[in-house]
Amino acid sequence: MFALPSALRVTRMRALVAASIHPLAHVDPEAKLGEGVVVGPFAVIERDVEIGDGCRIDAHAVIAAGSRLGRRNVVHSFVVLGGAPQDRRYAGEPTTLVVGDDNVFREHVTVHRGTGHGGGVTRIGSAGLFMVGVHVAHDAVVGDRVTLANGTLLAGHVVIEDHVVTGGHVAVAPFVRVGARSFLAGGSMVERDVPPFVIAEGNRARVRALNRVGLERSLVPLESRVALKRAFRALFVGDLPRAEALARLASDPDPFVRELVAFLHAPPRR
Repeated sequence: MFALPSALRVTRMRALVAASIHPLAHVDPEAKLGEGVVVGPFAVIERDVEIGDGCRIDAHAVIAAGSRLGRRNVVHSFVVLGGAPQDRRYAGEPTTLVVGDDNVFREHVTVHRGTGHGGGVTRIGSAGLFMVGVHVAHDAVVGDRVTLANGTLLAGHVVIEDHVVTGGHVAVAPFVRVGARSFLAGGSMVERDVPPFVIAEGNRARVRALNRVGLERSLVPLESRVALKRAFRALFVGDLPRAEALARLASDPDPFVRELVAFLHAPPRR
């Protein structure tokens, strides 16, 4: 008489029934797939992978060991998520990549998992668009609703906050923090922290203007946009020393202005 399957085996069997896996795909028996997951031909899903409900993994994509994907993510062909970090100190220790919900990873995107000395986790938020050829390195943290255009390169330990948008072929150096709702113009080489709400451009990138279009598109209230315009002029255009301008703005009633001031007060992460 056959023994009853274990609870783990039952869960695995249910997941496979709920998912649609092409017969030419390779899905490790230890991988956990949620309901409605679709896996295309020649896709590879390694051991110790969790993929949430409603995800789509297209042909020839690779989801490497240690990856945790939320729900409804779309992974296009030739994407590699959770690959080993490109770091000489990495010695094969188990690390992870954690991805939120509703992201789109277009062709040839690569996202590496963390390193042991860097915290062990690379984190991607939700509702992001990662266009063709984007690279996110080890131990990076990427927020919600970001749009990274073709060829954007994020080095290790970078922090990209919510609603950040980049033009094509932007490169961000290690440990740099890019503030919320900022825009990095195409071709920018970013080696210093970029404050929230601004446009940065150039080689090496500098603050050029307030990101008025980005603020409006991300539904920042009109009164806050007016307050940020005033604060931007005080900090980046006016004649007051930066420290004095920051001191005057520290008690500003607008929460977005206070967020800008707090960012500029924060110490470097290196």
